[in-house]
Amino acid sequence: MRAAVQHETGQDKLDVVDDAEAVGFGPGKVRVRVRAAGLCHSDVSAMSGVLPQPSPFVPGHEGAGDVVEVGEGVTGIGTGERVLIRWLPACGQCRACRRGQTHLCLSGFMNTGTPNFRHRGRDVCGFAGTGTFAEELVVDAGCAVPVPDDVPYEIAALIGCGVTTGLGAVLNTARVEAGSTVAVLGCGGVGLSAVQGARLAGAAQIVAVDPVSRRREAALRFGATEALVPDALGEARTRLTGGEGFDYVFEVVGTSATARTGYEATRRGGTLCVVGAGAMDDHLRLNMFELFFDEKRVLPSLYGGGDIRRSYQRTIALWRAGRVDLEGLITHRVPLAGINDAIDQMRTGEALRTCVEIG
Repeated sequence: MRAAVQHETGQDKLDVVDDAEAVGFGPGKVRVRVRAAGLCHSDVSAMSGVLPQPSPFVPGHEGAGDVVEVGEGVTGIGTGERVLIRWLPACGQCRACRRGQTHLCLSGFMNTGTPNFRHRGRDVCGFAGTGTFAEELVVDAGCAVPVPDDVPYEIAALIGCGVTTGLGAVLNTARVEAGSTVAVLGCGGVGLSAVQGARLAGAAQIVAVDPVSRRREAALRFGATEALVPDALGEARTRLTGGEGFDYVFEVVGTSATARTGYEATRRGGTLCVVGAGAMDDHLRLNMFELFFDEKRVLPSLYGGGDIRRSYQRTIALWRAGRVDLEGLITHRVPLAGINDAIDQMRTGEALRTCVEIG
């Protein structure tokens, strides 16, 4: 089968091969024919080494397709069902799962170094235990979540990570209140989903901040009341909040510099929600006095927080009702053979979200 392989960390191009094999099928596993995958910035971060991932590996963690084989002991899912790929499965038994915080279950991380592909006799991992830039993959049954047949593959793929992360940061983690002021720093696919979440929550002012004009224009379409270059954030803080700062600031870039900017843009007693996935050696500096005196809440948001399956269901309901625009997030569609062009478009900011049409 075809797959896009990163042979060594740091390479900026993927090798699209036609002789890879999906391996690991057995009890508790399902085999999925991938139909569509979303290109997320986290995939590029794993390629560069910003996010830890053993090499060689197949990138991709947003995906959707059809179940073609079900392993022994798997219940609740059958051959032929349409599924989205959940890159962080939940065991359902640990304390985090029993609290309803299934996004904090560690069971999914146990498989990130387990090969689920082979290429020319060499073991190949899948990014985050999945690897959706392949025609077929084998995953734990908990990673394959059934979705209704009226949900297109490309929409289901986006719900599998980016949309759930952005909406969830607003609705689950920060719990934005109606009438509040919001700033979103970084307007890729996740940031634009956060903008839509703020609109759903009834925020009065939604300021989108991004250096790329295409993303700023998109933010206005998705519900931002203003879209600014980063250097204009300070002026907007003064003009819109009297210098006090925003009630909620969402950092969706994944750098300490942007998080620090977000912290300073947040009002005393307000909330900075850190959504971007950054590097382990990039440290955010806060002094103990400002933490005490300003009483700003700093809330990281992993995968949108809360119960992931419930978040999926909510997003599908909102999409069906026309309350969120998911089709508009997809600005480019490419076959698997065009994945490197899509990566270049993401790096330059030309693409918001790219659908990789695999099968």
